[in-house]
This record gives sequence, structure tokens and C-alpha cells, in this order.
Amino acid sequence: MDQVDQHILLCLQTQARISMTELGKEVGLSQPAVTERVRRMEESGVIQQYRAVVAPDKIGQHTTAYYLFRAHDGISFVQFCQDTAQIVECHRVSGDYNYLIKVVTASIMDLEPFENCITSHGSYTTLITLSSPIDHKSLVPAMSKDQQTI
Repeated sequence: MDQVDQHILLCLQTQARISMTELGKEVGLSQPAVTERVRRMEESGVIQQYRAVVAPDKIGQHTTAYYLFRAHDGISFVQFCQDTAQIVECHRVSGDYNYLIKVVTASIMDLEPFENCITSHGSYTTLITLSSPIDHKSLVPAMSKDQQTI
């Protein structure tokens, strides 16, 4: 991956709907050249998908909480996470807990029935989000050793 590919990735992470013509202008390539680079990154799995980022509060989801979870049975817990609409992220982690999940609900009161359901899968600590000063940042592609400066 060269610096042009890195620039393409940074642009697409913030403007996934940008036209290939505009992207080409941004990175200094022709439309066919930038289209080919994007296609190669899609085929190699570097670009996995394109998404819309939805503002939870605009669709009535005003509460976000994170749960540090110690699951009794990881397989059934992961299945529970896949089947539960309020769980929008699930990460396997190391340390005292084995999962970190992100839950989004309409209100803080909706967390209680959620917690009543989740208790059978293990123990947890709840962290309620007050604000998110940094909600999302673009991934910066790693530079190869020959691109790094000392």
C-alpha cells in the first residue's frame, strides 16, 4: 500500500459517497486510475463495506451504555448479542472481563429490562455514556518501514 492508497482510504472513511472523479481529483489521479485502486482494495478486503453513520438521538435512541461482561458461556453469549437489537457492538477482551458490549436504547429506563435479560449470561459492570467527545476517528493505514522517517 503506497501513500496514494492511504490517502484514498482516508478520504473514503470520511466521504464514502464521493464520486470517483472527485476522489481522483483529491488524490491526484484520473478517474479510471482511482477506480482501479479502489476496486483492488475492495477485492483484497482492505475495504470491507460502505456504511451510513446514523445519529442515534435522531432516531429516538438517546442512551448509550457499555457493559464489561464476564460470560458463563461465550458461544451462547455471542449468539445472545447477535439476536439482541440493543447490542450494537460486541468485543472479546482480555482481563477481568471477557466481553465489552455497546448498548443503545431509547432511555436510561430501558436499560433495566435489558439488564434483567442479560443477567442469566453472566456478571457485568455497566458504564453509562454521558457524552462522546470523540465518537469516531478514521483509521490511519500503517506505513511500511521504508515510508517511515526516523
